[in-house]
Amino acid sequence: MKTVSSGSTGFVVLRREANEGGFFRPIVKEVVERYLDCGNPRCGFARIRCPDCRDERLLMFSCRTRGFCPSCHAKRIEEWGEWMRETLLLDVPHRQVVFTIPKTLRIFFKYKRRLLGDLCRRALRALTRYFEVVTGSALTPGVIAAIQTFGDRVNLHPPLHFLVTKGGTDATAASPVLMNMSADVFQKIPRIDDSRLTEIFAREVLTFLAGREILSPEWAERILSWRHTGFNVHSLVRTKTKPEAERVGKDIIRPLLALERLTFLEPEGKVGYRWGRDGAEQETMDYLEFIARVTSPIPDKGQVMVRYHGLYANAHRGKVKKASWSPSALRMVEEELRRLPSKGWAEMIRKVYEVDPMACPDSEASRRTDEALPEMRRPCSTHGVALAAL
Repeated sequence: MKTVSSGSTGFVVLRREANEGGFFRPIVKEVVERYLDCGNPRCGFARIRCPDCRDERLLMFSCRTRGFCPSCHAKRIEEWGEWMRETLLLDVPHRQVVFTIPKTLRIFFKYKRRLLGDLCRRALRALTRYFEVVTGSALTPGVIAAIQTFGDRVNLHPPLHFLVTKGGTDATAASPVLMNMSADVFQKIPRIDDSRLTEIFAREVLTFLAGREILSPEWAERILSWRHTGFNVHSLVRTKTKPEAERVGKDIIRPLLALERLTFLEPEGKVGYRWGRDGAEQETMDYLEFIARVTSPIPDKGQVMVRYHGLYANAHRGKVKKASWSPSALRMVEEELRRLPSKGWAEMIRKVYEVDPMACPDSEASRRTDEALPEMRRPCSTHGVALAAL
């Protein structure tokens, strides 16, 4: 926060003029301003009181921004991971499939962010086509697709991270009756030929870009003729249980940077960030350049960054719930799908920070939320009066 706050004066100028940050988007200014108010008592708080010793603490409201605030994003990851494990995932093995595109094409997705959704659909189409080729039938896997717009060096890099079931249901499983009667309708694929899937993915993306007239057909053919096209698929990460799949799923929606790898060199006006395995590599940059890098991946309003396809699609899960299909041997539907209640802010603080905010150090009693202001964005002056009244 210190880096962003100290650089806020030249922030707008940099974002409008520097190529690193791209053109200025209004959502960036909105998210950064909300982040600077995260945990600010003047912007809202709840008062927590111990019923025995009457000791009080203030719990500051969070900004709840998406993909920028490390604290709020950590809470979002914990909530999403628990929902995914308890409600979404099937009791089958999974694998992580990562799709990357060459550097020469990344600039198109930097300035036209709507293309990220199309890129995700092309990767999904390449995956389903690969399954069809190797099995001879149209398989429907369960896919959780996460779109990232950054790399390890906090640089422009739009990889796609898929958490995919190790196989899928074939065409004969389209009927609910068959899904309940047969335990082997889920056809398992033990491994993926990354080089073959890479070739299919490359052709899908280049055909799409040429069809949109973003890339000329000549350039598309030239890229395909290169020995190393720059496209890559990696699928060696595998999971066997739901907790293992949850850990991988939480990793694919990880935050932009790790705060413990960040250093602010205040006298020089520089920012150092360690990256790579165990933070062995370090890059130093001007703090305004750093602000441009960390704000560039902020998603637009309404932009979907996590998508669900196949057996995990909302439409499929809705049909499962509506039909009340009985559980199969693979636990396709274990019980009636129900929405898990929110664990609340106290439980999330326990999971993220490993401290109990409701435990009173002076007594054995637990604190309770005795009084709280409405959790909404109000003028700072209103909250300032409330704070002063305490």
